[in-house]
Amino acid sequence: MRYENISPAIFLRRPNRFIAHVLHEGEEKICHVKNTGRCKELLIPGTEIFVQRASNPARKTGFDLIAVYKGDRLINMDAVAPNVVFGEFLKNGGLGAVPDLVRPECRHGESRFDFYFETGVRAAFAEVKGVTLEDEGIARFPDAPTERGIKHLKGLISCVKEGFDAYAVFVVQMKGIKHFEPNWQTHREFGLALRQAQEAGVKMLVYDCHVEPDSLTIDAPLPYIL
Repeated sequence: MRYENISPAIFLRRPNRFIAHVLHEGEEKICHVKNTGRCKELLIPGTEIFVQRASNPARKTGFDLIAVYKGDRLINMDAVAPNVVFGEFLKNGGLGAVPDLVRPECRHGESRFDFYFETGVRAAFAEVKGVTLEDEGIARFPDAPTERGIKHLKGLISCVKEGFDAYAVFVVQMKGIKHFEPNWQTHREFGLALRQAQEAGVKMLVYDCHVEPDSLTIDAPLPYIL
């Protein structure tokens, strides 16, 4: 995916989950944070970031926060982006074949999954999670407890029991990662649910991304440890 109207800025502070104050072209401006996660290790005062100018000039926040530098590593922290790039990856045959049908935001049972798709005689559901938390080259998810994430994993298990293929997809929004693992310290129950899902036949996919200030693309599969 590509972004338009991207420019550099400096992060100043984040008074709530949705708003950041940034220094842009010498002026303090209000920016929408497109990620409601904690992101405390990313949003540090003085950090170089990249923002996108809003297309609607009447909007209260004139910019969206898209990417941030953590040291020399550029991390995309747009929470919408993982679904977009996985959708592009899927439609381009990234899982081995071009699907005959791809339907986003599809409900099954008590869950709404990010994708339903059909390839030949096989039908599948996929739930996509974006990963922005990194520590010494290890990517972890989640960065805050997520009961919703556990519900999705249980829903994927139900899909497998009903004869569908099911995928738990983790899009790591950066490069230079050694491996991925659950964030046991933050939410042990999610890690246990992920193990249970894999044992039940849910297929786990982890990919890193090529990140530029104005683009994000799924790049390569990553090893993971559960």
